[in-house]
This record gives sequence, C-alpha cells and structure tokens, in this order.
Amino acid sequence: MNMEKWTLENMDDLHGKVIIVTGGNSGLGFESVKAFAGNGASVILASRNSQKGEDAKAEILKEYPTGTIEVIELDLMDLEGIGAFVKQFEEKYDRLDVLLNNAGIMTTPYFKTKDGFEGQMGTNHLGHFALTAQLMKMIKSTPGSKVVNVSSEGHRFGKMDFDNLLFEDGKDYSPMKAYGRSKLSNLLFTYELQRRFVDHKLDAAVLATHPGGSRTNLDRHLKGKLWYYLLWPLGYLMTMDQAQGALPQIRASVDSKALGGQYYGPHKNMTGYPIMVQSNEASHKQEDAKRLWEMSEKLTGISFEL
Repeated sequence: MNMEKWTLENMDDLHGKVIIVTGGNSGLGFESVKAFAGNGASVILASRNSQKGEDAKAEILKEYPTGTIEVIELDLMDLEGIGAFVKQFEEKYDRLDVLLNNAGIMTTPYFKTKDGFEGQMGTNHLGHFALTAQLMKMIKSTPGSKVVNVSSEGHRFGKMDFDNLLFEDGKDYSPMKAYGRSKLSNLLFTYELQRRFVDHKLDAAVLATHPGGSRTNLDRHLKGKLWYYLLWPLGYLMTMDQAQGALPQIRASVDSKALGGQYYGPHKNMTGYPIMVQSNEASHKQEDAKRLWEMSEKLTGISFEL
C-alpha cells in the first residue's frame, strides 16, 4: 500500500491555536491533549471530574513543562453543566480553532442522564450536539476552525429507530445496540453539520474519526464477561496502544489536508496509520440525518445559529 505514514512528527506548530478536547483526562483524549500542548496549542482539557483532569494535566506537564493546559469541568450528561462550560470558556477565550468531541461511554447498563436521556445517546451524541451548538459563535468567528467528532466502527451495527430513539424505560435496550446507535448518530451529525456549513458558506469544517482497536479504559463495562477474558489475549494482538489509536483524531484536527466531511481511521481498520476511510451507507442517509437533527434540537432545547 502506497500511503503516507502520518505521525505526530507531521504536525505543524500550533502556537496561537485554541483547542477543546472533551474527555481529555484519559485514553484517546489524554493523548490528544498531550500532542496538542506539546506542539504549542492552548488546550482546554474538558473533564467530568476536575480532579482527574488536573491529575492528567500534571502528568502531561512533566513531559511538556511549557505546555498550556486549562482544566474546565464538563459533564456531557447535564445540559445545564454544558451551558456553564461554554460560558466559562467564552469568558476567557476569543477563538476556537478545534473542538474535538472525543468523550464517550460504551456498552453501559441502561441508565438516564440528568436530563432524562438514555445514557449512551445522551452522552455520546446529544451532549456533544448541545456543546457544539452553543460554541457556534466562537467557531464561526475563527477562520478555518474544525469540529471533529470521534465515532467508532461500532457505527456499522447501529440502527436508527426514531419511534424509540432513546430506548424509553429500557424498551428494546441492549448495551451494544445503544452504543452502535450513538456512534452512527455521531456520523449522521457530522455529515449534516458539514452540509450546513457549506450551505451557509462558513469557513469551518466538520470531520469524523474512529480509533480502530485501541486499548483504553472504554471497555471497562465488558471486563466482567467471561468471553472477554477468554478472547483478551487474541484481542491484545489485534489492537494498538492508545497513543497510536489517537492519531486519526489528532490528524483530522490539525492536518490541513484533512477536509470537511471526511472520516479518518487506521489504514488496517483496527490498527495502523491514520488515513481517510469510508463509513457505511446508513451514515450517509440525509433523511435520517435531518430527522436526528430535528429531534436533537427538540430534546435538548438548543438550536444551531448558523
């Protein structure tokens, strides 16, 4: 395969750039914060747990003492808290070059967010939808800004059901079904927001990524399963560490060659270097994307001002 082996060495200098990373205290988000801060960006490490965020910041600054990182609390399961995060950000910053919507949960038991949304859809999609909408003023005013949504190859088994989008009262719920739907929603949202950016002639871009098989703590809800322990040795050989897994979202965020509407992932699907890849047919259904958008605005009570 003739392809560019994109690594952190390909990153441009990021001094003067302002970047938000949701879920920046661990896993892929942690690696992204480290990469951006190490290359000169001012990074907002958004974390639901402020202390974990501060611990992550301290660890990164040991390696990059001159890095600029600010921890701001962000709970994507709480619409009021999302609004408070945006207010705090806008009070301190006058630009937003990259919004990396990285935070996520996977295959949790059924639960509801503070606002009554099924947990995985509420966190992975609706929380980031509400956050992005409220940051639009800053995104529009920053030339060449990017929104990067972290999806998953799990989107391929996701199915939209607009009559029971949030698995009300646990009806038809399964942890994998809800996860797949939330990750498919990430892509439907990405492509629809990009279309609207183009329609409004905004100097901004929306991209999506997936990390392939990355060894993070995202699989913690699977670890009690017998099959998980039986397959773990094989799975280890077929996956990569979180630093490598973060490369697609880092590349999409800062590579000038990464353009709106593109989807990045490892070149071997589960492992490898970050390249542009293709999501499934369902993720490109414009009618589903528009319906999801309308329902997301209604559920959150928040509209995009484009």
